[in-house]
Amino acid sequence: MDVLVLGGTHHVGRAVVEAGLARGWSVTTVTRGLSGPSTAGAGALHADRSDSAALSAALGGRSWDAVIDTWSGPPRVVQSAATLLVGRVGHYGYVSSRSVYRWPIPPGVDEHGPVVKGDPNSPDDGNYGAAKRGGELAVLEAFAEQALIARAGLILGPYEQVGRLPWWLRRMQRGGRVLAPGQPDRPLQFIDGRDLAHWMLSAAENGIGGIFNTVSKPGHTTMGELLDACRAVTGSSADLVWTPPERIAEAGIAPWTELPIWVPPDGDLAGLHAGEVSAAFKHGLDCRPVAHTVADTWAWLETEGDPPSLSDGSVGLDPVREAEVVAGTC
Repeated sequence: MDVLVLGGTHHVGRAVVEAGLARGWSVTTVTRGLSGPSTAGAGALHADRSDSAALSAALGGRSWDAVIDTWSGPPRVVQSAATLLVGRVGHYGYVSSRSVYRWPIPPGVDEHGPVVKGDPNSPDDGNYGAAKRGGELAVLEAFAEQALIARAGLILGPYEQVGRLPWWLRRMQRGGRVLAPGQPDRPLQFIDGRDLAHWMLSAAENGIGGIFNTVSKPGHTTMGELLDACRAVTGSSADLVWTPPERIAEAGIAPWTELPIWVPPDGDLAGLHAGEVSAAFKHGLDCRPVAHTVADTWAWLETEGDPPSLSDGSVGLDPVREAEVVAGTC
């Protein structure tokens, strides 16, 4: 297989590149050359893909068996790439998101659930869900049954630039009394970016198209298992202080962002860990144990350093606020 990856230097894109090379496939990436080095063994093309003329020039007259697109910005950029690649690739895999479902996402929603409006020609990325839906429509209009739409949920694992799991790992490494949200048996639903990559490449190889929720089964792990794995891999002696959701809400702490990964078991956010995913599993999706994801993410952090999100304040809880809540919980 000869695969083109639009992106390829971090998170899912990098996982796709590495998975393709591990299969012995030919892999070509298109990046700006700014967010990280190209993976050894992959062919590297450089262009700002938001400039359609620059992308066209970089691709030249080449063709590929399949393309994997990880774009999260304005839908018009996806539309431009998809239009350019019609007749030049046999399969178009697009990494979308369960954020395309109308908010609040209801627990148990499958691929037929109501979605937000999207415009494939939109130059706007202000609304993530609408932008992803516009990207979906762009790919479907250009490739129809040759399109694979992977509506991922929470994506963790090595190369995660959002920093959700990295934040917990670094927090556990610091030790002390750690605010552990809710109950330890709170079920979690996520996908390791490498499992998503493997599944999308297998779908390309086997000609599988359609729309799929691509995340683990609900209850793949629990919040307790995740934090225990973080504590173990970092060698920490941190004391987990399990704190009721009501106490967290009273303190004004935001689930998902200030306490990454976790959401309360009820309310508007509950559906983030309760999606229907049987279709993807019928088509071969498989998810590795949480301990493997945690250990490999820790190894990546220790080797390559933290993502910028851990220092810019975009994810995680302020230590002073955490200490105040923990003190009030005990």
